[in-house]
Amino acid sequence: MTKNTMTLVTGGTGKTGRRVVEKLTAMDRPVRIGTRKGGVPFDWEDRSTWAPALAGTSAAYLAYYPDLAVPGAGEAIAAFSELAVSTGTRRLVLLSGRGEEEAQHAEELLARSGAEWTVVRCSWFNQNFTENYLLEPIQEGHLVLPAGDVGEPFVDADDIADVAVAALTQDGHAGEIYEMTGPRLLTFAQAAAEIGAAVGREIGYTQIPVEAYVEHVPAEYTDFLTYLFTTVLDGRNAHLGDGVQRALGREPRDFADFARESAAAGIWG
Repeated sequence: MTKNTMTLVTGGTGKTGRRVVEKLTAMDRPVRIGTRKGGVPFDWEDRSTWAPALAGTSAAYLAYYPDLAVPGAGEAIAAFSELAVSTGTRRLVLLSGRGEEEAQHAEELLARSGAEWTVVRCSWFNQNFTENYLLEPIQEGHLVLPAGDVGEPFVDADDIADVAVAALTQDGHAGEIYEMTGPRLLTFAQAAAEIGAAVGREIGYTQIPVEAYVEHVPAEYTDFLTYLFTTVLDGRNAHLGDGVQRALGREPRDFADFARESAAAGIWG
């Protein structure tokens, strides 16, 4: 792709989208930030916003909100991809969910669109502990979740963005599904302990039933978190992928490095 071609980043203010925007901007690549608030108006539930956001672009990063697991997500990805290809935006990079059947359905529909597609397939981000609903419990010193002894290969959002940017700007990534993980498995209790070691104070961990947990989370997260903790965290993702290595030729970032850097930045207080 030529350097002056425009890239649309949907969810351009989110955890991965923001990083994709920053990395493209640092490369002097023109970027259009698609978001429901600020930037160029873009809403997955309002199809009238799609064509204006795509106009004049040659590539797009697709981060579906709220998640590809929700009903209708696959059909939205299919419709958007077909529109993109028909208007000249042929290179599409999809942020997908590891171990989510609904997300894999969306991937299949994307592949049928005729696009030059790449899938970046991920599960739990390191940054869920710094930029989402897990931040406050860590700051308070005790994490309570319905997750037991299942290992999770936490992946760093910067690794995700690096792979996405490579696929958006370089040849050789079309038709690839990159299984994105960190370099080792950690239970949530172990992750809390590693954060505690980084901040120099104990971070406790208690496992509770999922029904009790969702009573105390924001309503918009209830169904999705129930799905994650009862389905996706059943052990299906308790193995490592090689997406970072294959796409970038380097090892993925380790959770301990993420924890130390976040602690040094004062994010957890």
